[in-house]
Amino acid sequence: MNFEVWPEAVELGRLFAEQGYELALVGGPVRDMLLHRKSHDLDFCTSARPEQFEPILKSWGHDGFWDMGRKFGTLGAMRRRKDGTEVQVEVTTYRSDAYDPDSRKPEVSYGDSLEGDLSRRDFTVNAMALRVPDLEFVDPFGGANDLAKSVLRTPVNPRQSFDDDPLRMMRAVRFVAQLGFRIEPETAEAIMDMSDRLEIVSAERVRDELTKLLLSDRPRAGIEALVESGLADFVLPEIPALQLEIDEHHRHKDVFEHTMMVLDRAVALETDDDGPVPAPDLKLRLAALLHDIGKPKTRRFEAGGKVSFHHHDAVGAKMTRKRLKALRFDHHVVDDVSNLVDLHLRFHGYIDEPWTDSAVRRYVKDAGDLYERLNRLTRADATTQNRRKEQMFAAAMDEMEQRVRDLKEQEDFNAIRPDVNGNEIMEILQLEAGPMVGKAYRHMLDYRLDNGPVDHEVAVAELKRWFEEQSA
Repeated sequence: MNFEVWPEAVELGRLFAEQGYELALVGGPVRDMLLHRKSHDLDFCTSARPEQFEPILKSWGHDGFWDMGRKFGTLGAMRRRKDGTEVQVEVTTYRSDAYDPDSRKPEVSYGDSLEGDLSRRDFTVNAMALRVPDLEFVDPFGGANDLAKSVLRTPVNPRQSFDDDPLRMMRAVRFVAQLGFRIEPETAEAIMDMSDRLEIVSAERVRDELTKLLLSDRPRAGIEALVESGLADFVLPEIPALQLEIDEHHRHKDVFEHTMMVLDRAVALETDDDGPVPAPDLKLRLAALLHDIGKPKTRRFEAGGKVSFHHHDAVGAKMTRKRLKALRFDHHVVDDVSNLVDLHLRFHGYIDEPWTDSAVRRYVKDAGDLYERLNRLTRADATTQNRRKEQMFAAAMDEMEQRVRDLKEQEDFNAIRPDVNGNEIMEILQLEAGPMVGKAYRHMLDYRLDNGPVDHEVAVAELKRWFEEQSA
């Protein structure tokens, strides 16, 4: 078996061998070599303890060294090639780890063999190794065969594997999304039976796996696997809840299937690196996934057999904020995704009655930095099977976006402010700082959005008129 091995890996292998230590390239880099994919980071395992191989790694990685993983037996280093390419490596002592039934963190103990270390890996396709510098391929669990079949299987009994580290169940559905693999039946059954074991894993570790899943090439496949496995009940229970029972006359869409379509369509609407929404975009993908989670709570059966979901956008935005906070997402992600969910229906009235310029300004102002994402979410959400409606919706979106471009040539939407500022408001109305000043400022901002820029005298007259009305 021929491998195109990074020269740094072979060099590092020689350095370890000179000191009497074993070193092997393991896991993802070996898997990716067999898939002819490029690995940017190199993971190794060794017979040496951290204190033994630390000097080797420091001397090799003259451009960087880190030891944040020391308590897990892991040290890292970086070297920069002449062409500027950074080669990052992490080396870990042979180990085994397991979870206490009530613990969120693995207990680490060192092992004494490469084969033993590989047995504790998550899946056979990640339990292959390449000894360096000799380039001996080690595959005790048939990972190469599973890789050829695109199958995910655990090296040991799946129940033992998931009991040792429940996060491996999340990694399984993540690999479905990233690699396009399927989960072997016995492994899939174990995940379904043990999905509640995920509750002992920290929210941060679960969030990181979910993020990798969503940023993959096949996020829909990963989310479907997450739901089918039962893991979504503990990670994103709002998503399986979208599988509403469809009424016998099919008067409303299957909300889960619709959501999967929206996710696919949103991904397709992302741009290249030079565009406004470079792929992959986590905020857009999360918003597409969560945009309708308010529907189950707001579903009502109306007279005549109609089904309504009034205010599901506002309800869904609150639910989104709560779920993303529970998963420990960054507050910027929480704010932006919940705002996208809240705004995702805003455009729909445009088709029936095209907006005034002031309404267009408000739309852009309210969307702020989310404008381009919001438009893509709105387009992705239009999943009607009616070709004429689809064309009308697309044409209306095109028209609105062109109007925005035209208006932006006249004024900078991001810089829109009232024609009188807070200090002027206090001076003109002879007010001290307080709630009334804020109220006046908001009125003048609304006036600016409704009327565009006006002469200062006109703005002052409007401010006085409004204030007299408040005082009446």
